Amino acid sequence: MFYAFKDFEKKETLLIGLFKKSRLYGKAEEIDRLLDGQLSQLLKDGDVSSKKTKVSKIFTPSLQGVKRIYIVGLGREAEFTFEDAKQCFAEAVQQIHKDRKQELTVMLDSFVSEEVPAADAAHALAESCMLSCYEVQDYKHRANVPDQCLQSVYVLTDHDLKEIQASLHVGQVYGNATNSARTLVNMPGNMLTAADLASYAAELAAKYEFECEILEKAEMEELGMGGLLAVNQGSEEPPKMIVLKYQGKETWDDVIGLVGKGITFDTGGYSIKTKSDIVGMKSDMGGAASVLGAMEAIGELRPEQNVLAVIPSTDNMISGSAMKPDDVIVSLSGKTIEILNTDAEGRLALADGLTYAKHHGASVLIDVATLTGGVVVALGTETTGAMTNHDPLYQQVRQAAEEAGEAIWQLPITEKDKKRVKNSQMADLNNSPGREGHAIMAGTFLGEFAERTPWVHLDIAGTATTAQSSCFGPKGGTGVMVRTLVTFVERFSDQL
Repeated sequence: MFYAFKDFEKKETLLIGLFKKSRLYGKAEEIDRLLDGQLSQLLKDGDVSSKKTKVSKIFTPSLQGVKRIYIVGLGREAEFTFEDAKQCFAEAVQQIHKDRKQELTVMLDSFVSEEVPAADAAHALAESCMLSCYEVQDYKHRANVPDQCLQSVYVLTDHDLKEIQASLHVGQVYGNATNSARTLVNMPGNMLTAADLASYAAELAAKYEFECEILEKAEMEELGMGGLLAVNQGSEEPPKMIVLKYQGKETWDDVIGLVGKGITFDTGGYSIKTKSDIVGMKSDMGGAASVLGAMEAIGELRPEQNVLAVIPSTDNMISGSAMKPDDVIVSLSGKTIEILNTDAEGRLALADGLTYAKHHGASVLIDVATLTGGVVVALGTETTGAMTNHDPLYQQVRQAAEEAGEAIWQLPITEKDKKRVKNSQMADLNNSPGREGHAIMAGTFLGEFAERTPWVHLDIAGTATTAQSSCFGPKGGTGVMVRTLVTFVERFSDQL
């Protein structure tokens, strides 16, 4: 889709960036010269703006071979950042996509600044193209009209073509993987069961030559996966414990374990959700989607790391056999758990997932889950909650999130928090000590299963979906944390 070249081949649609300057310069000046000063006159008249993210379109009958030019304002060059580049590209490309243009030439060097070198600009362009052009795969009937969308982007630059092409590839991979996670999150629960999720993972494994293991219910019973099995008790759909292994080193050590919550629909069980809260619970497998999206990108980029993905998957339904408040279960770790809230089911499945990841040799653990409404109350819908038992590992995750442009914020785990999750007359742990600090209680509970293994918990309950469309795509699944996980894996240092 992306092609870097040095010579200006005139295409019908052209995109240039415009910094806030007293006069045109660089590629913009070159285009203005070809247009006999038309661009500078439009800028002077206020018909074209250099205000950040402002997109203008002009038609160019005087420039042979170029029918239209899209101009996106970049603001002040000294203030222009990588995140600004992504947003400006997204705003412009989304407009071009809506206009159903199939080819685009981008004057990449017009987006380059001291803070944003050409390679970063190329990454930003490709990633933003994929995200901003994403459309929800729905089930509406439509007229049989051929779809027209952006298919080819030609990138004009004076910089090293090999480096630019490589950055374009990475950006495209990041965007595609995020979109794959979005599509999974958007799928209805009756079309994405645990078995469907396992089939999807198996297809990824076949495509990228991952080792794949999918445990069936009988195997889980034999191993004693009481957490995941308890959540599945009320369901007619069988549970799946999904494992993917990517070996990027000669030996299976320094293994990064990614554990994703795969609850394909969550009724809350007997602690049933309200009629409004239950809508949208098809997205309760957002953590699994993030992990699978990350594995797709890892399969494409082939980093020199060992990565293990573990996804405990089921739905959480109500029936005569469903788990009940006051039940006591035995997890894979051997720890007993008193069920005080059947809607606190994700942590039960993840408890077995974390333990099983350690059984497979995980040296560090990152779990991703749409875990608690409490994190939405605490941090809103733009920031992912994070908790850890190992600050050096968390700092690597935080830096990866910052580089990926995905906000996270650390919540504490105290000794008093640990006492609260151990406060049970009947078992080693209880799964829901109360509403106060609910997000922290969930993370603290998971920490009991990470034990001494360095671990970071990412609660994406507020960020896995969005109710608002933006320049990066429509409302629905966001694919949050895919880019953070991939960046973390690529940058991972085992010197913890």
